Amino acid sequence: MTVAVVDCGIGNLRSVCKALEATGADVVLSADRSLLADASHLVVPGVGAFGDFMSALGRIGVDDLLHALVADGVPVLGICVGMQVLFEEGLEFGRHRGLGFLPGRVARFDDSSLVVPHVGWNQAAAMRPDPLFDEAGEPPWFYFVHSFRAELPDGAEHHVVASTDYGGAFPSAVRAGSLWGVQFHPEKSQRAGLDLLGRFVRLPSPLTDLPRAAC
Repeated sequence: MTVAVVDCGIGNLRSVCKALEATGADVVLSADRSLLADASHLVVPGVGAFGDFMSALGRIGVDDLLHALVADGVPVLGICVGMQVLFEEGLEFGRHRGLGFLPGRVARFDDSSLVVPHVGWNQAAAMRPDPLFDEAGEPPWFYFVHSFRAELPDGAEHHVVASTDYGGAFPSAVRAGSLWGVQFHPEKSQRAGLDLLGRFVRLPSPLTDLPRAAC
């Protein structure tokens, strides 16, 4: 069982690797498509602008690879912008096509009374049973840094795993089959983040014995 972290050359990837290693996982950081394809679990951390990150994924061929891995049931986790690109489009510095795993778009917080970016600790309340979230007790606190959030169309609510309130509710964790995305940074979220990453790396691969969300 090897967890591969996609190296797009953007962001503090080492902190993600260290957090995964703290869960006991065997972790490799790579941009090698063949190595990524052989991993049991894949993590896609992203920072920066939506369009730039999509271009980086395309340069190393991970955009097409992700679709093949999810079709095979390989557990995949997108973090921050790595979650945002899972949607159909992003509206940061223009209109950019996303990976299209999830319906909807990623748009800037539009409440003028809010401080943007949304930076700091906030809770993510589980919306439905999911192997990455413990529904018992108080919703966990995670660390956020973002100016854009996902907007899902009516009828797509089943993809929302957890919701966070910042001038209104927005999806802070989403799922489609063996693919998850989280808007917060689990690698910066202390115990709550390590617990979530630990649940992710312990998922079976391929994912065949857990209920799948409709893709």
